[in-house]
Amino acid sequence: MPYALAIFDLDGTLADSFPWFLRTINDVADHFNFRRVKDEDIEELRHASSREILARLEVPLWKLPAIARHARRLKAEAASEIPLFAGVEAMLRMLAENGVQLALVTSDSEANAREKIGDAASLFAHFDCSASLFGKPAKFRRVIRRAGVEPGKVIAIGDEVRDIEAARAAGIACGAVCWGYAAPAALRALGPDHVFERMDAIAKAICQNRRVG
Repeated sequence: MPYALAIFDLDGTLADSFPWFLRTINDVADHFNFRRVKDEDIEELRHASSREILARLEVPLWKLPAIARHARRLKAEAASEIPLFAGVEAMLRMLAENGVQLALVTSDSEANAREKIGDAASLFAHFDCSASLFGKPAKFRRVIRRAGVEPGKVIAIGDEVRDIEAARAAGIACGAVCWGYAAPAALRALGPDHVFERMDAIAKAICQNRRVG
């Protein structure tokens, strides 16, 4: 069944924010008094789930809302340092031209998201932002209701283990990109419906056999 709605994550999926994250994470760790990330820790963390990362960095769950608000402020200040991945706008435009509704569900604010996406923001029919670390399933369901699309015609595309988990919790298909935060092997181990190694592969997979009208 062809997809009628594609729900995208932002950081690590459309926006190349991982380098910014690596430059920033230890300042955030010092501010909120959790473990700093050493260079030798990075690859191990890329293979871990969100809960495992929190445990290894000794981040209490009660601190997550304050950390998220702080990170959004820092991202707003650094918006010019966080580019889109090459080919994002062309991919989104191809989906829209083939009648696929586009939605964005992200932990970032809508204002930050629109600034990062730039002109391509006009291609999105739905924004549901400021998601908590484990709050994406509810946002996926809300976007699906707004879009008026059957769950079987929806795919969520992201770069982290929690994106796959959220899609499954919402009863929709999931696609994992190999250029973001999580290691491709960690994503493949969960058996997502699609694994994308190139940006242009997204539109090809979603638009396959699709007809407008």
